[in-house]
Amino acid sequence: MSILDEIIGSTYEYIEKMPKEQRKQYGQFFTSKETARFMAELFNIPENTNELSILDPGAGSGVLSAALIERLQNCPNIKSVYLTCYETDDNIVELLESNLEYIKNNTSLKMTFDIVRKNFITSQEDNYNGTFLADPAPTKYDMVIGNPPYKKIPKDAVEALSMPDICYGAPNLYFLFSQMSLFDLKENGEMVYIIPRSWTSGAYFKAFRQKFLSEGAIEHIHLFVSRDKVFEKESVLQETMIIKVKKTEVKPEYITVTSTNSNQDFTEITTFSAPYKTVISGDDCYVYLVTNEDEVNTLDCLNKFDDTLPSLGLKMKTGLTVDFRNHEALRSEAEKQAVPLFYSQHIQDGKVVFPIGKENEYIVTQQQGLLQKNANYLFVKRFTAKEEHRRLQCGVYIARKHTGYDRISTQNKINFIDGLKGLSECVVYGLYVLFNSTLYDSYYRILNGSTQVNSTEVNSMPMPPMTSIEAMGKELIKVHDMSEASCDRILRSYV
Repeated sequence: MSILDEIIGSTYEYIEKMPKEQRKQYGQFFTSKETARFMAELFNIPENTNELSILDPGAGSGVLSAALIERLQNCPNIKSVYLTCYETDDNIVELLESNLEYIKNNTSLKMTFDIVRKNFITSQEDNYNGTFLADPAPTKYDMVIGNPPYKKIPKDAVEALSMPDICYGAPNLYFLFSQMSLFDLKENGEMVYIIPRSWTSGAYFKAFRQKFLSEGAIEHIHLFVSRDKVFEKESVLQETMIIKVKKTEVKPEYITVTSTNSNQDFTEITTFSAPYKTVISGDDCYVYLVTNEDEVNTLDCLNKFDDTLPSLGLKMKTGLTVDFRNHEALRSEAEKQAVPLFYSQHIQDGKVVFPIGKENEYIVTQQQGLLQKNANYLFVKRFTAKEEHRRLQCGVYIARKHTGYDRISTQNKINFIDGLKGLSECVVYGLYVLFNSTLYDSYYRILNGSTQVNSTEVNSMPMPPMTSIEAMGKELIKVHDMSEASCDRILRSYV
C-alpha cells in the first residue's frame, strides 16, 4: 500500500465518523486521491537543491502533503523535506499528527514536520501588513500545496480585518488563504491550489485578483466539467478549478489549460495552450477560462470593441422586487393601482409576454424603490440551468405594447438594461441581437462558469458603438426573425 493510500484510508474513516455539518463549520472538504496526485505532479522540482520546504495550510488529514511527499521521494536529487502544516480543527489534529508520523516513518526522504495550531491568516497579520519585523525573518517556502477552507465570513471577521487590501464586502476564506500562501512563498516558489472558480470575475474579488496576479503568474489551470464529482465522498455542488502559480512578476507567454470530467479520469485529459494576455486581461484582471481555439477567437473578436454598456450610457441592473419579502403587495389579478410585475417566465421566444395567467404577476405598492418607469428595456434571465443551451436568455420589452401603465416592476430573478435617457426601440432590438447571439453567449460562459447572469460582469463586457447597435436593431426589426441564427448573421457583419 502506498503512503497516499494509507492516508486516504484513515481520512475516509474520519469522514464516516464526523458529520458533514460539523465539518462545514471549518469549510472542510477533503481532496480525492486522484486529485491530490494530479496536484502534486504539477510542481516543477528544482534540480539545484537536495532539500525543500513545503507549506500545507488548512492541512486537514494531510492528504495533499502525502501526495507531494510521495512525488518527491521519486526525485533522485531530493534528500530531505521540511513540512509545515496549519490546522486549527481539534477534531482532526490528532489524525493529522498520526498521518504525518506514518509518512515520516515510511518515506525514503529525511522528513521533519511541524503542525501549527494557529489561525493561518491572523497569526501572520503583522508580517503580511509590514507592521512587524520578525527576528528571525518568517519562514518562506519552496512549495505550497493547498485545499483551503471554502467559507464565507463577515466583512468584520478577524481574518478579513487582517488582510484589508484584498477584501471587499463579505469575503470567503479560500481567497484569503490563496493570497497569504503566495505571501509565504520564496521568490520563484510555486503553489498549487484547488479552489472555486468564483474569484475569476466580479467586483467582490477585484482587489484580490489585482494583487494576486501582480505578485504571481498563473502557469497552469485545470477545470472540472462536472460540478458534483470533484470531492470524493462529499456532496459538494461547486464550480472548482486547480491553479498552479509561480511567485514572480514575470508573466509567461502561455498558460496551460487542462480539463477532465471529474476527479477520477485524469487519464482522459484535454490540454490547451492559451495566450496569457487572453486569459488574464483588463484593469479588473478577469480570468477567462478558455479551453480551445474557438473560445480564444471569441475573446479576441469581441475584445476589439472599446465600449461597455456604462460607457454608452446604458446599464444592466437587477430586478427591483423580491417577491417573497413583499408578499402582501402581490396580486394575481389586475385591479386598480396594480402594475405588472415581470418574472423570467414572461420572457418567451425573444419577447416579453404579459399577462400569462401567472400567480402574483401584479403588484400594488407606493414604495418607489420597487417601481420603474414603463419604458423600453431588454430583460435578461438571471438564472438558467447548467444543461440549457444558452446562458444569456433575453426578451425585448416595448413600452407601447403595454399601455395603461406609467410604472412597472421587475422581480429580482431577472436583469434589465436601461439607459439614462431611455432606450429607443432600435437600441433595444440591437441589444437583443448582441445578447441573443452565439458570440456573446460564449463570451459570457467563458467569463463566468456559474449559471447566474451577473450584472457587474455584463456591464464589463465589450460592446460595439451605439451607431452599430442601432443599425443592428433596425435590421432585426426588418427581418422579423428573433432566432439565434438571425442574430448571429446580423452581428457577423459588425465584428
